[in-house]
Amino acid sequence: MRLALLLWLVSFGLLAAPWQSDVPEVKEAQLAPWYWVNRLKAPDQRLMTPKEITAFNARQFKTLPEMVELETVPALMAADEVKGQITALAKEPPRFYANGRALGPADWARYRANLNLGAIKGPQKVAFALVVRRTVLRTYPTFERVFNKGLNLDLDRFQESGLFPGDALALLAKSRDGHWYFAQSQNYRAWVPAADLAIGSRQAVLGYGKATPFLVTTGSQVETVFNPEEPRVSKLRLDMGLRLPLVPSTHNLYGQNPYAGFVVRLPVRNGDGSLDFKAALIPRSQDVHQGYLPLTQANLVRQSFKFLGERYGWGHDYQGRDCTGFVGEVYRSFGLVMPRNSGEQGHGRYGHDHPFGKGQVAAKLKVLATAPVGSLIYLPGHVAMLLGKVDGKPWVIHDVAGLAYLKGGQFYRGTLNGVSVTPLEPLLLGPNTSYLDATYNIKTLP
Repeated sequence: MRLALLLWLVSFGLLAAPWQSDVPEVKEAQLAPWYWVNRLKAPDQRLMTPKEITAFNARQFKTLPEMVELETVPALMAADEVKGQITALAKEPPRFYANGRALGPADWARYRANLNLGAIKGPQKVAFALVVRRTVLRTYPTFERVFNKGLNLDLDRFQESGLFPGDALALLAKSRDGHWYFAQSQNYRAWVPAADLAIGSRQAVLGYGKATPFLVTTGSQVETVFNPEEPRVSKLRLDMGLRLPLVPSTHNLYGQNPYAGFVVRLPVRNGDGSLDFKAALIPRSQDVHQGYLPLTQANLVRQSFKFLGERYGWGHDYQGRDCTGFVGEVYRSFGLVMPRNSGEQGHGRYGHDHPFGKGQVAAKLKVLATAPVGSLIYLPGHVAMLLGKVDGKPWVIHDVAGLAYLKGGQFYRGTLNGVSVTPLEPLLLGPNTSYLDATYNIKTLP
């Protein structure tokens, strides 16, 4: 009877459902950005000016081998160089399908055949394209999903990363079936579905991301309005950090007055795969900003919390993102660019680094005691963002799959599988290794 009464009260909004969690030490109030913003001493002080961010990005492209300024990609590339890039990615470690069957020689031969290496002869003409809808970067030109022996079906090992509308690509090769391009983005190379790309001139493609004035998507997801006249820009999903050229408009855009929105220019794909541009309307009610956000500690907290609770997506799978995708999109909303993978970020010599060996927990805690909010904590295969301190102890926000810590002196393993707020010190990778034990770098930007 008592349970029935409680359920009745909850269903009519007369009693809040009790909040509960197996995440150690977390209080419900800590799941709101204001909790952390209010603890900052200089929340709105700029950490970098726009000019400093431009200079930072220029150094990234100049010094990091995995960062490629597409303007420097030549019109022709040697066949051996293109083949080398494709085969460097196309490894053949033990892999399994979801039903548990191991990939055999015939499976790998089928994937290798679609790489179309035999067609790469002589100098290869490089084409350029813009992404027209959120899409994927894949190890091989296939949507088939493969997994490690443990069959964690959340981790598709052919999934490399994601791309978003307006991202520019250099197209280096085409698959045998014609449905994929091997493409170079500013921080990654892999196979991209041709249907999600529009091919244009080098000038049109590379000029798109430099146009001014521009709008930046600052929400985790933003949508254009429904458009019955131009479905290619109707209800289009735009993830955080995208730079979209603003364009003037009349008082009627596709039958709607655009005064209560922002008119942006978006790339679209014609029937023959060629690039065109169409005006699209984003309502002012959406989370957007004219120009990049000021890089401040308060904005770092606010931007990171816009992903709180989003499900973890390995390599931007599940329409989400992983730990480095999360960090990358947060910093992208300020105009900063970084490498794609955690190892490339963590070992990359940029920002202010505090490298460590395994252990050295006291030394790491000493650095964290004075590290600013937004600092990045790297351990093998993972990165977490420093959110602040509670009672002098560091807390982080990160996009993470697993959860482990000591509970009543016993090793406890649960799950997070999403963007989460946690204390740093209790977290374990295994029964004998903590996050802090494994941390090899604490990086502050700039």
